[in-house]
Order: sequence, then structure tokens, then C-alpha cells
Amino acid sequence: MSKGLPKLVEPTRWLPEKLETDLAVAIQNFRDERLQEPLAAYLEAYDQAEEIIEGLLRSTDNLMSMEATALALFQQPDSLDALRYLAAPPISEDDLKILVDSASLAPRTFTADPALAARLVQTIQAVIDPRRFPWHAERREATREERQAAVMASTVLIAAQRLATRRRSEGKQVQETLVRQTLLDHGLEIVAIPGNAIQTLSQAPGPGKFCSEAILGTRKADFVVGLWDTRILAIECKVSNSSLNSVNRLNNDAAAKAEEWLKDFGVRNIVPAAVLSGVYKLHNLLNAQQRGLTLYWAHRLVDLTGWIESVRIQAPTD
Repeated sequence: MSKGLPKLVEPTRWLPEKLETDLAVAIQNFRDERLQEPLAAYLEAYDQAEEIIEGLLRSTDNLMSMEATALALFQQPDSLDALRYLAAPPISEDDLKILVDSASLAPRTFTADPALAARLVQTIQAVIDPRRFPWHAERREATREERQAAVMASTVLIAAQRLATRRRSEGKQVQETLVRQTLLDHGLEIVAIPGNAIQTLSQAPGPGKFCSEAILGTRKADFVVGLWDTRILAIECKVSNSSLNSVNRLNNDAAAKAEEWLKDFGVRNIVPAAVLSGVYKLHNLLNAQQRGLTLYWAHRLVDLTGWIESVRIQAPTD
């Protein structure tokens, strides 16, 4: 058997025409999944949200006496979450923490800091949607029709957001499971990394091995694969439900990570990659590829395993 310097197999780079073809397949797959999504999932989310909003209005006299029940409300995560959707527009949890000057909104935080409840009530009261809750702005009793309309509108807001969050979470989980199983089926061995942190190449999985969810340099990678030519392959799993959303997931996240990893580890030591599914814009795919990110599609992972195999074949043996 021969010895020698490893012959590095170049990372996969796609022509625009090929990316466009695969993008069309990914978008059609996305359409099929959405059309086949059971209505039951939305109805379940709707019923849960409706119960929460009904309970919130009931316990606060239709938002007119929030101060009296604030501490009890904030001990219930669902009610606290629903309060964010009373605002126009709804407030994210991170923004709400900043507005009330608290690092946490966990139930125990309100016990330790009773003044936090008062600050939160004041903040929510100041931003309650006057269209959905006109009686609150006018300081009067709500009519039955107004209350029903407010419950329905707020319920739809919460249910839609929760379903979208669930879709993203489940979509990523499905994709990560698919990638993990594909690597295993290809004969790679999954290993644990001490502390789930890789700061140097020597701490990465060895040839033919991989780990999941590790801090690589300063950024998390979904998978890190040890290649037979001593390089490492860093894989990000990205699911996008819109071309606008794809900019954040692909260009601002995965491609930005690729640039950092290439800077930290060097272009001859690491191959940053992303496995994609969902909706993207062609020019965003091209931009990510130009920034050093290798692209593979979840609907054709044979391209990923084929490239890994080409590295194994080219690598010298002792």
C-alpha cells in the first residue's frame, strides 16, 4: 500500500441550472407536505389557545383587573405566553424581557421579584390591541359580541404561531434524523465528543466517524464528520418555509457559520455544508455557495454520501 500526501477532493459546487432544478423539487415537496398536513393539528392548537384566552379574560374581568390576579397568572406559563399576544402587534418573549427589565420570565422569577409582576402588567396594559379589545381602551364593559370576536382573533394568532413553531421544530427534527440515519447507513460510526465542543482538529471525530450537535469553534454544528483525508465536514440542517425566511436560515446563519469555520480552521481543513429542504431563492443559494457553503438537498442525500465516499477512495492508506 502506498503512502503520500492526501489528495483533497474539492467540495461540491453546483451550476445555477442544477440548483434551480433541485430547488423546484424541494418547493414541490414543500407544497405536497403542506397540502397533506392534517387539519387536526391546527384544530388542536386552536382549541388549546381558545381555552387559554378564555381563561385569561375570565380571570382578569376581561382585562380590566389584571393587577388583582397578576401573580397567579404569571405562575402559569400558558397564560404568560398568551399575554404577549394581547399586544398590537404581539411581543416576542425576548422583547418582553427587555421591556420589563428581567433576564427571565420563569414562574419562580415572579416569586423572587414581586415588583416584576407589576412592571409586566403595566407593560401589557400599555400595548393591548385597541382593535381587538376596544372596551379596554374605552374603560368600559365588553359586549358579548366584542368578547367573542376578541377571543376568536387572539386564538387564531396564537394557534397559527404555535403551529408554525411546531412545523419548524418538527421539520428540523425530521431532517436531522434523516441525515443521521443516512450517515449510519453509509457505514459511519456515531461517537460522543467530550463536552460537545471541538476547538481543534484533534478534538473532532476521527476518519469514518461523526458526532451530532457540537460547538465547532464558536458556533454550533448539527453534525461534524471526520473524513479520511484528515479534514472535517461540518453539516447544518436547514428547513425553510418561505424565501424570506430562507435568508435568515441559509445566508445569515449557515453561510455565516461557514465563513467563521473556514477562518478558524482553514480552507484545507474543513468543508462547511448545509442539507436543505423547503423554499429558497436561487440567488440566495448561489450567494451561500460563493461564501464557501457546500449545498446538499434532503431529497437526494446520495450526493452527500457520494462525496464522502469519493474522499475515502482518494485518501491514501498505510
